[in-house]
Amino acid sequence: MLDNNEYISVITNQVAPDKIKITLKEIFGYNQFRGNQEKIIRNVLTRKNSFVIMPTGAGKSLCYQLPAIIMPGTAIVISPLIALMKNQVDQMNALNINAQFLNSTLTKSEVNRVKKDTLDGILKLLYVAPESLTKPDNINFLKLANISFAAIDEAHCISEWGHDFRPEYRRIRSILEEIGDVPVIALTATATPKVQLDVKKNLSIEDAEIFKSSFNRPNLYYEVRPKTQVKKQLIKYIKEHKDKSGIVYCLSRKKVEEIADFLKVNDIKAAPYHAGLDADVRRKNQDDFLNEEIEVIVATIAFGMGIDKPDVRFVIHYDTPKSLEGYYQETGRAGRDGLEGNCILFFSYKDIIKLEKFNKDKSVTERENARVLLEEMASYAESAECRRKQLLHYFGEVFNTQECGKSMWCDSCRFPVEKFDGKEYAILAIEAAQQTKERFGISHLSHVLRGKDDQYVLSYKHNKLPIFGKGKNHDDIFWQNIIRTITINGYLEKDIENIGTLKVTQKGREYLKNPTSIMVSEKHDFTSDEEDEGTDNQPLEGAAYDDTLYHILRSIRKKVAKEKGLPPYVIFQDPSLEEMATTYPTTSEELSRVNGVGRGKVEKFGMPFIEAIKEYVEDNDITTAKDVVIKSAGNKSKIKIYIIQQIDRKIDLEEIAESKDLNFEELLDEMEQIIYSGTKLNIDYYISEYLDEDRCNEIFQYFLAAENDSIEDALDELGDEGYEEEELRLVRIKFLSEYAN
Repeated sequence: MLDNNEYISVITNQVAPDKIKITLKEIFGYNQFRGNQEKIIRNVLTRKNSFVIMPTGAGKSLCYQLPAIIMPGTAIVISPLIALMKNQVDQMNALNINAQFLNSTLTKSEVNRVKKDTLDGILKLLYVAPESLTKPDNINFLKLANISFAAIDEAHCISEWGHDFRPEYRRIRSILEEIGDVPVIALTATATPKVQLDVKKNLSIEDAEIFKSSFNRPNLYYEVRPKTQVKKQLIKYIKEHKDKSGIVYCLSRKKVEEIADFLKVNDIKAAPYHAGLDADVRRKNQDDFLNEEIEVIVATIAFGMGIDKPDVRFVIHYDTPKSLEGYYQETGRAGRDGLEGNCILFFSYKDIIKLEKFNKDKSVTERENARVLLEEMASYAESAECRRKQLLHYFGEVFNTQECGKSMWCDSCRFPVEKFDGKEYAILAIEAAQQTKERFGISHLSHVLRGKDDQYVLSYKHNKLPIFGKGKNHDDIFWQNIIRTITINGYLEKDIENIGTLKVTQKGREYLKNPTSIMVSEKHDFTSDEEDEGTDNQPLEGAAYDDTLYHILRSIRKKVAKEKGLPPYVIFQDPSLEEMATTYPTTSEELSRVNGVGRGKVEKFGMPFIEAIKEYVEDNDITTAKDVVIKSAGNKSKIKIYIIQQIDRKIDLEEIAESKDLNFEELLDEMEQIIYSGTKLNIDYYISEYLDEDRCNEIFQYFLAAENDSIEDALDELGDEGYEEEELRLVRIKFLSEYAN
């Protein structure tokens, strides 16, 4: 650290190079700066405003940490993430630099100690949450302190067009003015041209020197997968990357808890992380992740992580993010050390619809803004264009797709789809933008091209334009793909001032004069994908099971059923056979994990099925269940254990239902799931009291002879006797417990 005279010599460049590099080496242990770091640090040292746009992992924090150490006084670092504050404070303290944070997690005595260190001039970095900064007590305290400069981290939060807009950030400028003449360094990993403009204007740093690094992270691999059987894919992927650190992002806190529990049950060291957790739990989970006590952290998309861990090897988005900016920043947590980083997004258009519903209570403007961001997100996922080219284009950067193709940095370049020459369609799309005066977005242009008479087309009289209906032989999906492709290739551009509006570029105008071939990739179709919710007792939905094996297993089931004198459904139901033909269980343990099987059924009926699957796997060289099997985890399992225990104690069923706040039908649902999983339930004590013995026997005999266990079919067959659905369900439980389990 320097005294005032030494500092003056630094900023007048008399000894700056040596002093700055000595600090870099002695404090941080680095021999040289990366990218624009040294230029940025020099700008900060001369008390000039700076705007830094630098990808995650490129060394943003050094740009304010090093000048804070050199300059007299205390630098304020404004950050929205408590996790980030703690992480950076720990790092600075480990380097013997006095850094502290001021936020809601501190006790009163801890707050007083932080303020005293600041006023005494011994604190170099003070990390403050924007909410804490706005408190009058803190403003008055900072007025008395010697503040060297203010670093505004995650500066995109200032802009309503940023992916994580926070109203508190809008007040930062006025508060800094109250504190005094404080120079500003604003930093973000993600800022579109629109966001950059908004940030500079709101912070009144139009004079700031902009330091913009490339958004390209060459060590990251981007891939989008359909959200089908996602839990099975998740387990398989993580187990294939055993002992590697990873992050799984989910849309809600509830989903975070569910997926964290699910991973733990499947022998993966995982923990949840979201704003709703107790602060001590959150802190422990964060520390365990940093210290490699756990392999995977599961976090909410909205909250973010703020953890500076260099060796995160994969980032998986279980749910679709709200914007491409959010997605880019979250994927940026992978491979910060420059080594391997895999970014997997599970996409279903249902996620986009779900996110749109979340916006229904917002103002019209906010809703429209959010819709545009979601459109961009869907476009990225569905497009077969190079992922890296799309991402960099979003941030205003041009990228040569051939570079990605050589290195296979994304799934689109690694597994290219069919392409067609879109020259004639590109001409029509550019003409549509011109004829509508370059004032509309992708959806409107698509409607005009298709000749769609919606209210907006009619209100602007665009149905009278020569271009109207010229593309009527193709649908919206086709035209939107064309428009996105020519936008990414520079023939159209987004209007920075009017979000969602497309304008024709000079390149586009020249193209109309001399059109050439332009190859367009066929769009990915995610509309029919079904998300796997992985419930406790139901097979995975949308299972792409092995049809040949499935029919082999059906034949075996028929043979076993005949030998046992039972209906085939009593042995194993169709969904269980489908799952066997998906996961290929070749041991008793693996077969017992199949939904609707359980250990009892394995012992009773399992061996011929296991032997058949073993033979099939060997003959066809197939990946077996041990690589893809998943175990269920959820709160429902606790209810099931409770029900089994209470029935063993012969407790009245109505009483069991009431104790768990279930109605009787819901209790029957739970009981059926228990017996279909292979566990016996002896409810004779209940049936004998509430059902007539003859009626019970008749129902029992019906199920013994029936081809299936359908209640609807049973009601049709036994309808004349006036049986109730509850009676049939109860006897079916008794029947399956005795014969199937």
